[in-house]
Amino acid sequence: MTSQETQSINLKIAVVGDIHDQWEVEDGVALKHLGVDLVLFVGDFGNESVEVVRAIASLDIPKAAVMGNHDAWYTATEWGRKKAPYDRSKEDWVQEQLDLLGSSHVGYGKLDFPAWNLTVVGGRPFTWGGPEWKFAEICKERYGVTSLEESADRIGKAVKSAAYETIIFLGHNGPSGLGDRPEDPCGKDWHPIGGDFGDPDFGEAISHALTAGKTIPLVTFGHMHRDLRHTKKVQRKPIFRSPEGTIYLNAASVPRIVENDGEKLRNFSIVTLEAGVVSQVSLVWVGNDFQVAKGEILYERSRIVS
Repeated sequence: MTSQETQSINLKIAVVGDIHDQWEVEDGVALKHLGVDLVLFVGDFGNESVEVVRAIASLDIPKAAVMGNHDAWYTATEWGRKKAPYDRSKEDWVQEQLDLLGSSHVGYGKLDFPAWNLTVVGGRPFTWGGPEWKFAEICKERYGVTSLEESADRIGKAVKSAAYETIIFLGHNGPSGLGDRPEDPCGKDWHPIGGDFGDPDFGEAISHALTAGKTIPLVTFGHMHRDLRHTKKVQRKPIFRSPEGTIYLNAASVPRIVENDGEKLRNFSIVTLEAGVVSQVSLVWVGNDFQVAKGEILYERSRIVS
């Protein structure tokens, strides 16, 4: 991509954090009212919630999604399989979700958007997060990936196949390297407190993409909720800006639908891309009239929220 083509990228992007079954018809209407060009879903639609995924797949707005750990809740572990509310010998709710999303699911893959000279590359699907290789069976069975090294390579191959030099990375959990305090974007906020719980394979793939000269304005993810488990005094920091200028956004503000004085408020993270650079990130709450009832600016190019 030429510098002129990069400069032409102007987009309004909605990032939908961990849904956990909180998705309604009104959410699609709200996105239309917000006037977004692209919607990114970070996963955890629910516990293999096929109907939620079906509703999201029907959205007639350009979109990309990755699957979270809850999206394989009854499939990825022996504990989950024992709890499954359906006959797994006759049904496969994980595959149903993947089939519904089709090419919109970018886990271990990519989706090119020619209108914007932009490619969205997905991280590891169904990730649990952290430095250990968890959910090993589903990664091996579904994707033939058996280690963090192979996982990083798989994401890297998606980068190499991207049609465009400008890449947005979309993951369920974020990459390692964003801090090890419990309030950091992927910090561990349960006992023992502290530690970087980002995905090292995701971090390695992003690093290689930067080394290869790719332009990466945004890396977005969820999984680690903004409300911390160990304290109510502070919240998780949703934004990290790298020295290269990449904005890392944790969009998991859970619950994403709340009731306030009889009004339902639903949240979306809104990213404004101007000339291929993130100029603003905000968390907005949309009310019953589909107008923004309240908002919080998380990042502006002229200033960095610490």
